[in-house]
Formats: sequence, structure tokens, C-alpha cells
Amino acid sequence: MRSGWEAAMPHALGARRPFGLGFWPLPEDAPRVAIRREDVRLVTEDGALVRGVLWTPPAGVAWKTALVLTHPRGDFSVHYACPLLAAAGYAAFGFGTRYLNNDTDCLHEALVVDVKTAVDEMRRRGAEAVVLLGNSGGGSLMALAQKETGAGNGFVAIAAHPGEGVFMMQAIDPSVADEGDPFSVVPELDMYDPRNGWRPWPAPCRYDRDWLARYRAAQRARVARLDRIARAQVKARNGARGELASGDLPARPWHEQARILRNAVVCPYMVIYRTEADLRAFDLSLDVSERDAGSLFSYRPDLTNYMEFGFGRVQTPRAWLSTWSGLSSNADVVANAANITVPSLVIYYRGDNAIFPSDARAAYDAIAASDKTLASAPGDHYGFGVGTQERTGAPEALAQIVAWLKQHFPT
Repeated sequence: MRSGWEAAMPHALGARRPFGLGFWPLPEDAPRVAIRREDVRLVTEDGALVRGVLWTPPAGVAWKTALVLTHPRGDFSVHYACPLLAAAGYAAFGFGTRYLNNDTDCLHEALVVDVKTAVDEMRRRGAEAVVLLGNSGGGSLMALAQKETGAGNGFVAIAAHPGEGVFMMQAIDPSVADEGDPFSVVPELDMYDPRNGWRPWPAPCRYDRDWLARYRAAQRARVARLDRIARAQVKARNGARGELASGDLPARPWHEQARILRNAVVCPYMVIYRTEADLRAFDLSLDVSERDAGSLFSYRPDLTNYMEFGFGRVQTPRAWLSTWSGLSSNADVVANAANITVPSLVIYYRGDNAIFPSDARAAYDAIAASDKTLASAPGDHYGFGVGTQERTGAPEALAQIVAWLKQHFPT
């Protein structure tokens, strides 16, 4: 049973909607045709299990193009786009990766294998064309998969992160003075300190532009600090494994054997405190859009910044470097877009509190394809009307996606 505080917490924190429901189909997402669904289970070449749902047009309607969509940790088998794409005459395979609901040890290099497995299955089932669709954190994953495998005939990014590490570098709190203390603060770098320009919601904030530059530099410095911690831990583990491989372990004294064996298997965890600190949450003059104040999670990121949930909160060192480090992760849309030469569509929600117009523009500009389109739709990150509980923007975004698909790929 939840305590009184836990029950009241979403209201106290100004939660936008029940956590986790943004991607799932709601009654208003249902098309007015009898689309088909099939549970699919696949085993990757390295033995991982991925599960998803293949959404296809009504019985008797053939399909020629399949869209593949997933998220590093989210369950996209029930993504709101899937039924609408199937109703339009396309197959949509949404799936959960090997790291479903597991951010702790999420490695993008392994996720690429999951995506390729899904694409191969669609081709085995007769797809003449496969389009990679990246939404939110799936955007940078699909860009990396396209760069590494060239698996897709087309690329669609909708409300897509520029990279989870890039996103983190924009949102991480640079005022953390001690990585082991969630309350430690460097006051002159605290965006939630009134002396630096913050005003309690719903009052507007405006941060000094010179101070903003210092803030962004400090965010980068904190990511670099966390990278050093992660790399030191990886180096220690790899060093022990090198000793283990030397072949003389049995001849060593027991205490040395124990040290080597334990260090070879130990997996320390990094706790990344305070990752809800993007200045754009409150200063709406930065990266101007139709959004309201607040973050993706809440109207009170000054509080959710300290909560137990959050982006990249608990990480193995290798997962931090692979996924959440803006300096080390390979899942960077702009960096990988030079390898995307297939027809591409980048579409963003104009009221998004997590993905901003400049992020979409940077992705679009970096894509190497000569055939590329930049578009937008109203709504927040999940296609809800800004400040509402009604998914009014997503149907418009999906209509634009379907129109683009029909120009490029057969149904």
C-alpha cells in the first residue's frame, strides 16, 4: 500500500501525467479498422531475446513496407504510432530490446544487433523496404544502427533525442560538488538558486547569457569527471582480467588469486545524482518553441531533480560510457547522420519539453541524404496538446509521416 506522501507525490511534483503512459496507445489512438497484431519473439545472433508486436493492415490487405521501431529501454511493441501505421497499409514492428526496463547496463553497441535482428525478420517476412523509425531515445539508436549496418531503406525521426548522452549533457546538474552526496551544491552553478535567475514555477525565469555559458561549460566538465570515474573502473576490471589470462594464476598465493578473481568480476555502480537541470525548462526564451515551463516529467524539476528516478540514475561504468556520456557515447545523431544517405524525415513536436527545435534542425542539417524533409506538429513530447491530457498532436504527426511514406515507399 502506498503511503500518503507517495499517493500525493505526482500532484505535489506537478506531474504532467501518470509516468510511463506517454508512448502507449490510448483509446483515441485506435484506428477505425480491424488491424492485426502478432506477438513476435526473436533470438539475436549473440543469443539475446527480443520481443515485440507486429502490427499489420486488416486481413486481405497486403503490405510491402515495414517500419521498425524500438527504444533502448522502453516497450515500443505498444507504441501509439503502430496502430496508425498499420491502418495506413504498412507493417509496424515495435519491440523491446534485450535491455527492456533496464537502464543500468544498457549498451548501445549491443542494441544495434537487436535492431538488425528485427530488420532481418521483416525482410524474411517479405518486406520490400524497411524504414527505421526512431522516437525519443530510439532516434539516436536508429541513427547508430543505420550507420553501423545500413539496414534501413528509409529513416524517420519523431521527437528524437540528439543522443541520450547529448541530452544528458544539456540536462545534468553541474552544481553537484560531490558525486557521493546528492545535496552537495556549488551555489554559483545552481540553476535553482534565485541569485542565478531562477523563480519558482509558474513565474518566468531568465538566465544571464554570460552565466549560461559558464553553466554549459560546467555541465561538460561534470560529464568529463564522470567519464574519468567510469574509465578508471573499467581499466581496473580489465587489468584484473589481463592478469587472469596470464596463465600463472594457479601458482600464485591464494590471497592474490582471490584479489584477481574478485576484481575480474566485480561490477561497481555509478549513481548519477540530479539530472533534471536543463535551463530551457524555465527560461522559455532559450530555444523558443510552443512549450510551457517545466521538464518532460514535471512542472517542478527543481524537486524531481532530487528524486530516485531520473535519466541515467544508476549505471555500470560501461553503460554510462556507451549510453549517457555526451563525450563518449557513439549514439550521437549528428555524428552518425553523415552516414545516413537514405530518404529521411525529421519531425518534432513544437511544444516538446525534452527535444527542442534546435535539436531537430541539427539532426536534419547533419543528415547526408539529398532527399530529406524537416517537419513539425503541435503537441508535447508524446503528442499530447501542451498542458492537456488529450493526444491531439500525434495524429497530425502520424498523418505527415504516412504522407511522406506514401511518396517514398510502397504499401
